[in-house]
Amino acid sequence: MTDFRTRSVTRDIDADPGRVFALITDPRVHPLLDGSGTVHRQLAGPSRLGAGSRFTMAMRMRVLGVALAYRTTNEVVEFDEGRRIAWRHAGHHVWRYEVAPNDRGGSQVTETFAYAQARAPRMLERMGIPERNEAAMRASLDRLAEIAERRTPTSG
Repeated sequence: MTDFRTRSVTRDIDADPGRVFALITDPRVHPLLDGSGTVHRQLAGPSRLGAGSRFTMAMRMRVLGVALAYRTTNEVVEFDEGRRIAWRHAGHHVWRYEVAPNDRGGSQVTETFAYAQARAPRMLERMGIPERNEAAMRASLDRLAEIAERRTPTSG
């Protein structure tokens, strides 16, 4: 069943699914991947996420021209090694990444913002959060592609 309170963006990336998934599951890399500009650094948690992992991130956003710093603790609520990871925080909306091989030897990555179970989904809609998050997800997948597609001496 698909809920209408989701936004998803899909992109093909010219990199092995294992490499892509490794980047997504490393919260220390999240500030580099974040297309919204709100994720700044990992404050606590493991260097590799798995089922049930909890991790805290330093965040920053502008509201009415004022920079607000805050932190958020997330819990991994879905995990299928190499294929899917999702986490949520106290607001109960979920960020999900799904990675699959594509027909060109790379990866197809889908990022989803699911807010049907959020504590205040109507407020998120009134604030335009789903639309802003959709644009940020496009930017995040572009950043993920840029990093994952980099060739290093050991990756060819």
